[in-house]
Amino acid sequence: MKNYLPTIGLEIHVQLNTASKMFCGCGQNSTAPANTNICPICLAYPGALPLLNRAAVRKGAIAGMMLGCTINKTSTFDRKNYFYPDASKNYQITQSAHPICLGGAVTFDVGGDAKTVHLNHIHLEEDVAKSTHHPKCSGVDFNRCGTALMEIVTEPELSSADEVVAFLQALRQILIYADVSDCNLEEGNMRCDVNVSVRPEGTEKLGTRIEIKNMNTFSGIHDALTYEIARQISVLNEGGALRQETRRWDPEVGETAAMRTKENAHDYRYFPEPDLLPIVLTEAQIEEWRSSLPELPAKKRERFVAEYGLPDYDAGVLSVHRPVADFFEKAAKLSGNAKATSNWVMGELLRLLGEKEGVTVETLPLTPEALAELIQLIDAKTINGATAKALFAEMFEKGGMPAVMVKERGLGQVSDTGAIETLAEKVIEANPKVVDDYRHGKQAALQFLVGQVMKLSKGKANPQVAMELIAKILASDLHKLFEI
Repeated sequence: MKNYLPTIGLEIHVQLNTASKMFCGCGQNSTAPANTNICPICLAYPGALPLLNRAAVRKGAIAGMMLGCTINKTSTFDRKNYFYPDASKNYQITQSAHPICLGGAVTFDVGGDAKTVHLNHIHLEEDVAKSTHHPKCSGVDFNRCGTALMEIVTEPELSSADEVVAFLQALRQILIYADVSDCNLEEGNMRCDVNVSVRPEGTEKLGTRIEIKNMNTFSGIHDALTYEIARQISVLNEGGALRQETRRWDPEVGETAAMRTKENAHDYRYFPEPDLLPIVLTEAQIEEWRSSLPELPAKKRERFVAEYGLPDYDAGVLSVHRPVADFFEKAAKLSGNAKATSNWVMGELLRLLGEKEGVTVETLPLTPEALAELIQLIDAKTINGATAKALFAEMFEKGGMPAVMVKERGLGQVSDTGAIETLAEKVIEANPKVVDDYRHGKQAALQFLVGQVMKLSKGKANPQVAMELIAKILASDLHKLFEI
């Protein structure tokens, strides 16, 4: 029995979130009724010629810049020839000889350690149609055909299923930050072909490469790789041989299954696309796009820790989604209390967003200005925590500014010791059993008494002041008892 080392490379297909498809004016709407979002160019009618989508070029270049790629000032399109029902032309327009981006890398965290995986290139192409297989027939929906797509090809530098998932999650976050794709795996915005081989430990020559096709869930990719690596090692340890092939993952069975012998580049008979001119970018155009790049997620995490004094955990949660990070930062600057802002965003805001399907930070009635004002009211002891929480929930649903709401409704917190002491004495007199429990060491009894004061004050009493006064009164009464 030999020990084997896995080597993994990825081909990630990412749909660009342009308004129209790659080479025609059809909108990008793969969820429309089957075969309704199409035109003669999508279906490759004779005489229908492609017209390049400029927005796709810009988004492809921006993705490359975010990933540290070199942007080719001149890139070209090629025809990749193959016969399959999902290819309306019987070829795909793609970039092979001269892709738009070269090189680049993604640094990510896996198991607490930083790892960098280099990219080979990024190229632009059109997506194919979607095939659906039924027990007795198959259907092809061409709505997706022609969708603007980029393919990100890594170097074979990954070595485990955990690394692959961590890499893809980091890549997805960067692409969403750059607003080049929605990267919704469930809708097929981001799909992955996984190339995996194993080699005996201590050797450098890579083993036979096997591709697992069209993976679109992180859990599926992890499970498929775990199975496939074990399968390849088992075949070799039993004296068998592996052949280069394409396999598919069957989640129901929990196994990969052979689809076809893997094609090589010459099988596709690539040649220059005769109907499209080369893409020529000027240095000024590239620099204009570069100047509009957002901050990378990793840089934002580091800055949140350094600039706002946040714990690493807070910075990590807040920077996952760019709109959430922007909301937090604007509110933190206005409130002057970054940690309190972080607590509200990570707590109430994300909780309520999770409960409201289809609601996003961008569409909320609640504004960063309103949250900042709410935090300032709490810090000034104008309102207490319970009132703030109720106001937050209302502003989440309907908007509004908390200072106005507090003034109009008389919600200001009562901190006057005289008024609260009167309420405290009433509560103590009405609850002798609870008072006795407190005197026998039950601290929970004190919380109950504070709650009763809050109830009498209709939530307006300062709970900290109420607690201090109740404890003081009870201590004084106990002292008088001993004097007697």
